[in-house]
Amino acid sequence: MSPQEEFTMHDHRRLGRELDLFDTDPLMGAGLPYWLPDGAVVRHELEEYVRRAEQAAGYRHVYSPVLGKRELYEISGHWDHYSEDMFPPMHLGAEEVVLRPSLCPHHALIYRSRSHSYRELPLRMAELGGMYRSERSGVLGGLTRVRAIQLNDAHIFCTLDQAVEEARAALALIARAYADLGIRAARHRLSLPGEGGKYVADPALWDRATALLREVLDGSGIAYEEAEGEAAFYGPKIDVQIADAAGREATLSTVQIDFHQPERFDLHYIGPDGAKHRPVMVHRSVIGSVERAVAHLVEEHGGAFPVWLAPVQLVILPVSQAQAGPADELLRRALDQGLRAELAGPDQGSLGARVRAARLVPYQAVIGEREADGGLAAVRLRDGRRPAPLPTAELLRRVAARVEARGAELWADA
Repeated sequence: MSPQEEFTMHDHRRLGRELDLFDTDPLMGAGLPYWLPDGAVVRHELEEYVRRAEQAAGYRHVYSPVLGKRELYEISGHWDHYSEDMFPPMHLGAEEVVLRPSLCPHHALIYRSRSHSYRELPLRMAELGGMYRSERSGVLGGLTRVRAIQLNDAHIFCTLDQAVEEARAALALIARAYADLGIRAARHRLSLPGEGGKYVADPALWDRATALLREVLDGSGIAYEEAEGEAAFYGPKIDVQIADAAGREATLSTVQIDFHQPERFDLHYIGPDGAKHRPVMVHRSVIGSVERAVAHLVEEHGGAFPVWLAPVQLVILPVSQAQAGPADELLRRALDQGLRAELAGPDQGSLGARVRAARLVPYQAVIGEREADGGLAAVRLRDGRRPAPLPTAELLRRVAARVEARGAELWADA
């Protein structure tokens, strides 16, 4: 198979529509996909995974509005350095409001709204929030480049002495998530400023932040490449790059150390000396935008998602209508245990046709006459294996254990 054929086969735009994950409509507009029920399941599970992982790592979650006054983005520097990628202001009386292109100004305001002591730091603030970018129509495509973005974002407000360790911990959190999701990083990149007026003109700021990020990467033992012209306008960043089947790279996850916005928003904390001190702001995103993460997962797994992400985890296949009762009972018990299960009865075609239709479902439970009489199910795994028939309670236990484990393995014998 040629690289182009392989890319076409795994292209998330094709698979996403074939698997009823997402679609678009001209009346909604380019770059504004909507999620169908199966796609919404994948998105929800991904979001819940990230929330739980962040909570376990000491993050607190917030919600903030998707709109802000133009003045907010003038303070943050977005208006001077990023306005070409922002939607135009909307007039509300004498005020101008803007769809936000980033969550960090809002989190800076949330931090500023309360006084803070050094004893509270590091303060880790996370949000799965919407943001909007006025992408040109020519670069829009599927879920990878969109205009309405659901971003897994977080900002850590900490002392200078804490910044390297917080950034290093963020990289470790990203690595754990990639392992659980089956994502392979193509490379790590230290993204530096280029020439021109796109970047904040403060050489000392850039030097300090870059030195700290190099320390993070070197201390983590991660090989990386430097790339000029890829930094955020306010500071350098570590980018975790992914690649599709055609070898095209994109940034999924980022870690940044920011001295600029704490200064612009006059953020401070009270130190042990009783005086005001400026915090450092560590930006990090574990999975980047939910849209791009799902697009990559579709392509990486060809639609055969890990068990815990699969839209349907178990399909129940009665051989004939005579087994409808045991099949319905198994479905009810699976749903009661929180599994995503469906029934594919004889009215949906022959057993062979139903098995083929459910080829991407991790587990198939076939119930024939012998299985119904013995309270068993004949198990078919997505990878073609057929373990020995199991009591239905044992089957549900094993499936639930695989979901809970969040691994790539489909089956465990014990």
